[in-house]
Amino acid sequence: MEAIELLKKYNVAAPRYTSYPTVPYWENDLFAEQDWHERLRNSYEVHHNEGISLYIHLPFCESLCTYCGCNTRITKNHKVEEPYIETVLKEWQMYVDLLGEQPKIKEIHLGGGTPTFFSAENLNRLLKGIRGEDVSNTIECSFEGHPDNTTVEHLQTLSHLGFKRLSLGIQDFDPRVQFMINRFQTPEQVKQITVQARAIGYESVNYDLIYGLPGQHIEGLTETIKEVIELKPDRIAFYSYAHVPWLKPGQRHFTEQDIPQGDEKFALYKKGRMMLLEAGYEEIGMDHFALTSDSLYASSISGEMHRNFMGYTSQRTPILIGLGVSSISDCGTAFAQNAKTVEAYQLQINNNKLAIEKGHLLTNKDLEIRQHILNLMCRNHTSFNEKIPSDIEHRLKPLIKDKLVYLGEHEIEITPIGKTFLRNVCMALDERLWLKQPQTQLFSAAI
Repeated sequence: MEAIELLKKYNVAAPRYTSYPTVPYWENDLFAEQDWHERLRNSYEVHHNEGISLYIHLPFCESLCTYCGCNTRITKNHKVEEPYIETVLKEWQMYVDLLGEQPKIKEIHLGGGTPTFFSAENLNRLLKGIRGEDVSNTIECSFEGHPDNTTVEHLQTLSHLGFKRLSLGIQDFDPRVQFMINRFQTPEQVKQITVQARAIGYESVNYDLIYGLPGQHIEGLTETIKEVIELKPDRIAFYSYAHVPWLKPGQRHFTEQDIPQGDEKFALYKKGRMMLLEAGYEEIGMDHFALTSDSLYASSISGEMHRNFMGYTSQRTPILIGLGVSSISDCGTAFAQNAKTVEAYQLQINNNKLAIEKGHLLTNKDLEIRQHILNLMCRNHTSFNEKIPSDIEHRLKPLIKDKLVYLGEHEIEITPIGKTFLRNVCMALDERLWLKQPQTQLFSAAI
């Protein structure tokens, strides 16, 4: 079957599998916060020497990017910075008290929103409040920056705090697309920040690009990727635009008629992917490309690459604690998500109570499936102790026929062309999805 026909065939609504079970299938009615406390403490008792990952959600943005699916709060009032930081530090102290000690931190990621909405001074206060004076380079630290407001002061301050990785949201340089999605930055701005970051000592720079945006066309995307290749970031995330206006009303700023569909969108994907591969980038996991000199590529080769609510990381930690509004924590056997509004989050924390709004306790079956999906997402294969269950084998038959996967008696292997269809392969293992097919659209299209 031709590649374009495969893209059409498998372009169905599919989860991105940052977790299993996926959030819509969490059994929140069986979850209690006390269960989360107990499972987190039990996991920490076993794994405390391995260190934890820390995700800090900083939700504020000065303007709404209408394509965005993240949890954000739009404001130009920077007086919100200090009270929010105070709340996050209180939440962190609650977790320190719950664990009985200051945990060893192995990884920190600042996400948003726009972390660089916050002043460098306030970010310094936040991170020193969490880490103290420890700026050890053994902690892998990264942050997301907006090219329009990331300053040298941000770069220097965070570098002094041990940050060596920077991710810049570009999406597209085409002025027409930028107008449609209300996000503006020039190649010159991005180049300046990239050069400054490398001069300061940042070891890895990532650019986020999106295909399928409103107003996007093949000529504009081609020029964007040419500009990107010339700047040679260490990593590139090349995502499909997730059109979910039922979840994100800001996406109603444009209509489906403005969005590339069918062959047009597939052509954008094919062109972008081909250009990145020809420029020397290696395809890593799902939607990601990296130079062979980057740590993410090295971890993919060594088998150490991991995937969690922060996306792909070059190392695994058994525990992820999420701080801030809507953040999700993961102790290996349970998930817990914070309240999704700033007001509810701050109210709970300031009443000396964790702001957990929902969660899920993983069953033994969940844990088994989760590991298989993680193996496929990170290593392109997984092995079963016994023969592959017949229901999974049956669901994979079309993908086997289309040469997207190889099936042995005990293993599933993603073929080179199958890497484009990782989400579809993982769906075949998603027991909860098959037991309860969604009656409404829950997920964005796979491609």
